[in-house]
Amino acid sequence: MTEPTTPAQYSGQDNGQDGHLAKRPAISFEFFPPKTEEMEKNLWETINRLAPLEPKFVSVTYGAGGSTRERTHATIARILKETSLLPAAHLTCVGASRGEIDEIVDHYHEVGVRHIVALRGDPPGGIGTPFATHPDGYQTSAELIDGIKKRHPDIEVSVSAYPEKHPEARDLDADIDTLKAKVDAGATRAITQVFFDNDLYFRYLERVRARGISIPIVPGIMPMHNFRQARNFVTRAGTTVPDWLAEKFDGLDDDPETRKLVAATVAAGQVHKLAKHGVDTYHFYTMNRADLVFAISHLLGIRGKSAKKAA
Repeated sequence: MTEPTTPAQYSGQDNGQDGHLAKRPAISFEFFPPKTEEMEKNLWETINRLAPLEPKFVSVTYGAGGSTRERTHATIARILKETSLLPAAHLTCVGASRGEIDEIVDHYHEVGVRHIVALRGDPPGGIGTPFATHPDGYQTSAELIDGIKKRHPDIEVSVSAYPEKHPEARDLDADIDTLKAKVDAGATRAITQVFFDNDLYFRYLERVRARGISIPIVPGIMPMHNFRQARNFVTRAGTTVPDWLAEKFDGLDDDPETRKLVAATVAAGQVHKLAKHGVDTYHFYTMNRADLVFAISHLLGIRGKSAKKAA
């Protein structure tokens, strides 16, 4: 792996002379909107457990084809009402006209949302099925970003990035062209798809920087609570699961407690190696579970404080 010329080239914070972080890492969390009352209860237990860690923001996903739109809106509204967390609403181009999407953006702005994660979105049938945007809708994520920024310049826009390229991209150069278009439209942060080989992230970052893209490229980290389920999910999105990682979970299908310990060890090892090379910002795909993310954050030196609004 090529060593970074300076650790700060990755995200801009000062680092100690030994290459380790001199400041508290910045973290953010991703949640998905719950489908049932039980899932709702679990999500809020997770949010209340993680909120004291003071994440920079928390994002709430938007299902394939906009299928979770109302639940996403409801979750965002509750976060704004009941916590001091800063919510970032996912928004996609799929399944809605420009007018409908503009109304959603206006509504978010009205209720206090100042951060949107703008995505092209997956087709309604999921990854791998034919993709088509609404005939009267935004056709690309860059168009969506441009629309958001023209209506509300004070909304911060984050976007996705793919160290192993988007599954539909012709090649990595074409995928970086797409990222450049999103930055030119007004995106100020990119969050990566899950990766398990840090070399992939560093090589991607070098190519992105060589293209003149200077926004933070935040690594997306997913603790593997259920390895078999998680592997199926991430591989459909184009993430490589290395053989060494699969071997660590071999024989643990019926042993959830040991799986949890292994998953925490693997994810903690990944973020510590990233930190050693100057990465100081992380986005955790929580899968609406707090335990592993809380433990990994603790190992990064992050200690909780009260994040509840004053009564």
